[in-house]
Formats: sequence, structure tokens, C-alpha cells
Amino acid sequence: MMTKPTASFPVSENVAEMKASSTLAAMQAADTMRAAGVDVVDLGAGEPDFDTPQNIKDAAAEAMRAGKTKYTPTAGIRELQQAIIGFYQREFNAAYERNEVMATAGGKQAVFNAVVSLINAGDEVLIPKPYWVTFPEIVTFARGKSVFIETEENEFVLTADVIRRAITPKTRLIILNSPSNPSGRVIPPAEFRQIMDIVAEHDLYVISDECYLRFVYPPTEVFSAASMRPELRRRLCIAGSFSKTYAMTGWRAGYSLANAEWTRAMLKVQGHSTSNTTSISQAAATEALNGPQDSVAAMLAEYTRRREWLLGALNEIPGLHCPQPEGAFYAFPDVRGCCKGKLQTSGDFANALLEKEQTVVTDGAAFGAEGFIRISYATSLDRLEEGVKRIRRVAEGGG
Repeated sequence: MMTKPTASFPVSENVAEMKASSTLAAMQAADTMRAAGVDVVDLGAGEPDFDTPQNIKDAAAEAMRAGKTKYTPTAGIRELQQAIIGFYQREFNAAYERNEVMATAGGKQAVFNAVVSLINAGDEVLIPKPYWVTFPEIVTFARGKSVFIETEENEFVLTADVIRRAITPKTRLIILNSPSNPSGRVIPPAEFRQIMDIVAEHDLYVISDECYLRFVYPPTEVFSAASMRPELRRRLCIAGSFSKTYAMTGWRAGYSLANAEWTRAMLKVQGHSTSNTTSISQAAATEALNGPQDSVAAMLAEYTRRREWLLGALNEIPGLHCPQPEGAFYAFPDVRGCCKGKLQTSGDFANALLEKEQTVVTDGAAFGAEGFIRISYATSLDRLEEGVKRIRRVAEGGG
């Protein structure tokens, strides 16, 4: 009996137009090489190389022993909501109510909830370059249109003037990320306040991705958009994460802060997707905020040491230029002057590093910045030193 050829799977238009995550692809490449016994230098992962602090793990274990393994409210347990509220009150003198706070399965879900609960088909979303790879893909899923803002002339520091010039009658939302993944650049607080004034003037909304909030290097100021005056905060959704600050990437714990109406809309989305964040992770996240903060300072001190060494080493490579990041744990060098003209794109550079030097970086084109590569220094100084040796060989030899 003859059978009909199997048709290709009819992927929805929303998903078909999305691109796969380049940062996750870089992680997979590193994992594959390690499994094959290759001496890989992984400078691609946006993941702290520190372990989750012991007090946080202990809190999770105690929660399990106490039987806290059931469903929780979609918005999160009361204790975590109060811990988030308390943190923003202490650090930024920002008053939030519980109906403005919800726990999410990582900061990524907070951004997803916020976009899909606001954007209609054809709405424009302003996204400054370079951007985290997920931002435009969520907008695509929501049937919106990403409008990218160039910032390279200002070494990737966003200004209110370029925001104002980019606004059109179709603009609905701006997605900001400071400190930035991938550039590590920080929007100056005065500039951020001007941006929010422009947002109010044009009846727009903002998502502020503050995943790297605590990782800024002196003398740069730790700043949250939560410190805006209340009438501006009504136009703001903050997406927060425990992944970087407390080395909790695998716990999938994040949160959002937004006005009560926006939060109710996001709860609808989450109620029909993941429901509640894992109960055990919520217990761990509560302890992360309420417990000792020594681990955060220790990680920042080590990142500071690595950043100083890495920037000096990268800028000694002929043809390579790397501006100083004020936050996060990434360097974002321009490699267009390298390789004696033998490699045409930053993708070529990243591929040469992978194939010839078994070194993983992320092509800047994935972040909207062709000609740059993202280097994560969330790895040991020994690995950074070996990685820079390999980068120099490709830069000087052209692959």
C-alpha cells in the first residue's frame, strides 16, 4: 500500500518568522566540543562561573523539607513579592504594592509577558542597537514591528535625542536594557529620566530589562528605573532576574514590576503558559533578597579584576578596539580592523575562532552589530588569558 509523502510541519507564521537564539547556539557549540574532549575556551556563555550561594541553596532545601512543593499563586508567593518590594524600597526608595509585582520563570518570561500583553499587530517597538537577541523575536511573535535605533556613533550609549527622533505615530513601546547585554554600556541616569519624559509626552510605554542591575563598576552609579516618579512609573515595566546577581541561572527565577493593570494582563498570559514559577525557586529567590549580600560584592570584585585585565589585553591586539563597559560582564570589541582583510564579517571571525582555535564567542550580528563580537568574562582569568592568545592568533593571521 502506497503512503503519501509526509508534508513538512506547518509551523505557525508567528514562530516561523522568529530566529533561533544565537547565544544558546553558542552554548550548544561549546557543550558539543567539551563532550568530544576538545580543550574549548568558552567565552560565549552569559552565565556566572560562580556557584549559587550556600544560604540560597539551604533555603531551597528547607522549603522542600517543609513540603513547599505545591502550586503557588501565579503572581508568586507573598514572601517573595514582599522581598522584591522591600529591595526596591531599600535601594531606590520606590514604593510598590503586591498587585504590581509578579514572579516569573526568569527575566526572559517577564519581557515576554510584558510585550505580548501590550503589543498589537503592526505596533512599532523601538529597540536600541546592540540589543539582546530575544527582544526582536518576542516582538515578532506578538506581530509587532521592531524599529532599531543606531547607537554606534556614541559607542553604544543611548541618548534621549536619538529616541525622540525615532518615534513615529505607530510607536507603542521602547525596550531598554542597562547595563546592556551585549555591550556592557550603561544609560546615564539623567539620560534615562529624559527618555521617560519623552515617553510620557508621546503616550508610550517602556520595558526596562534590569537583569544586570547590580553589576556596575565604580564610579558608575547603580540605577533602576524604579526610582522614577510615580506618574512615569505607570508607563514602565521592570524585568528583573536572579540569574546573574545570585548565580541562579538554572533556577529560572525572575520578576516584573508594573502598574496593576499591566500586571493583571501579564498574569493572564502567565496563567495560560507556565502558571507559577517553581515553588522551590521562589523560596530560594526570597532568601537571595533577604539574606546576606556578600556574594554579590565578591562576584563584582572578581568581575572588576577580569574586566581590567581583559580590556587591556584586547586593546593591545592590532586592529581591535574595545570600549570600556560600565556594567554586566561582557566586552564587545570591534574586529573590523583585524585579520588583514582575510575575514569579511564578524561571523567569519567567530567561525574562525571556533574552527581553528576551539574558542567560542558570539557574533555581534546576532545583536544587530555586524563587525563586533561579544566576549563573556564570566569565566576564570586563566581561561580568559588562553582565549585572548587564541583571539590574537586569528586577528593577526586572518584565520
